[in-house]
Amino acid sequence: MLNISPNNRNGIDEQQFVSYQNVKKESSNPKLKRTLYIIGSVVLLIMFLPWTQNIRSNGKITTLRPEQRPQTINSIIAGRIETWFVKDGDFVKKGDTIVVISEVKDGYFDPQLVNRTQQQIKNKELSVVSYEQKVNALDQRIDALIESSKLKLQQAKIKYRQARLKITADSIEFQASETNYDIAKDQYHRFEKLLEKGLKSQTEVETRRMAMQRAQASMISAQQKLLQSRNDLIDAKVEVSSTEAKYRDEIAKAESDKMSAMTSMYDAEVDVTKLQSQAAGYSIRSGNYLILAPQDGYVTKILSSGIGETVKAGQELATIMPLNYDLAVEMYVRPMDYPLLRKGQHVRMQFDGWPAIVFSGWPNNSYGTYGGTVFAIDNFTSDNGMFRVLIAPDKKDHPWPKALRVGGGVNSMLLLQDVAIGYELWRNINGFPPDFYVENESKDAKSSKKK
Repeated sequence: MLNISPNNRNGIDEQQFVSYQNVKKESSNPKLKRTLYIIGSVVLLIMFLPWTQNIRSNGKITTLRPEQRPQTINSIIAGRIETWFVKDGDFVKKGDTIVVISEVKDGYFDPQLVNRTQQQIKNKELSVVSYEQKVNALDQRIDALIESSKLKLQQAKIKYRQARLKITADSIEFQASETNYDIAKDQYHRFEKLLEKGLKSQTEVETRRMAMQRAQASMISAQQKLLQSRNDLIDAKVEVSSTEAKYRDEIAKAESDKMSAMTSMYDAEVDVTKLQSQAAGYSIRSGNYLILAPQDGYVTKILSSGIGETVKAGQELATIMPLNYDLAVEMYVRPMDYPLLRKGQHVRMQFDGWPAIVFSGWPNNSYGTYGGTVFAIDNFTSDNGMFRVLIAPDKKDHPWPKALRVGGGVNSMLLLQDVAIGYELWRNINGFPPDFYVENESKDAKSSKKK
């Protein structure tokens, strides 16, 4: 090899470089070997130490029940603020007056509105009673018409039967008079023949003629009576029909009047119901002029300040924090960690303002952390794209600090399985999810495979 480099190694004094002399030696120092062996053994032992897998997440303090969370006090109706009875930080009991508002709608300015409406209700109720009495009177009239129609119809039918019997009697009488006329006529003709033969006198013939004329007159009178009886029968039949039609019309008219009265009565009852509803609404509205505390708690902030300020219906007036509440922690986990969650899972938490020494892999050795259990898990993502988890205090662990307040920050660790540190490092390097399995489920799976 040509020695053409200006930095020739032969010109270097190797004695000046101690490190070079140590590296150049063929055998290393025994102390260095022992040190490397010890470090490697310690690292290997650490790799086999147990490590608790966990999911880290930040959250905030909340309450388990919705009625225990901070709430706003709203105005149910539109009005104008007249008087405030509280200020920020005041303690109020359920039913205490927060603020008084007055009416701003002209339809409710009358101070006697409820009393006047009650008077209208009484008048309408009297109208209902009057219509009811009219209906009862019409019922009685209808009953009387029905009874009268029965009697009148019965009387008309009797007259009709009498007319038919009279026709029968007059018909018999007419037939008898007709027979008498025929006999008298035959006798007269016989006497005339006997007169021609000289066997009868003229006086006897004239007597027979008079008898025949009387029989004829009697027959005509009987015929007249028969015709009159037939006419009476027709009149009786017409009377039966007219009686039925007359009382049918009167009963129908009475029924129509009854229905009209009932319609008016029902309309009056509807008006009474409407007025009662209005009176109840007016009474309830007058009670909404006083904004009351819904439960025991502390007034945290007045949202609508001032006197004479107009507020809308549903507008927020103040916020109140309930006196008694059960604390919980609200934390959010990533969608990839969601399948690892289950109710009853243990959680370790560090609250803001409480110093703690946290070992995420060794929760039992952590200092200043508090225990909890998974109480509820949402089945859909929140607005931030993560799943919300609600954590309740662990009753088997030491209690949470009494000075905690809703809205404080929390750093939570959701505890999973116990694995070796080496496996956990390998899992994180490869980006695999934490192991998650249930002992009972694995045994059931094995038994089902055997079957």
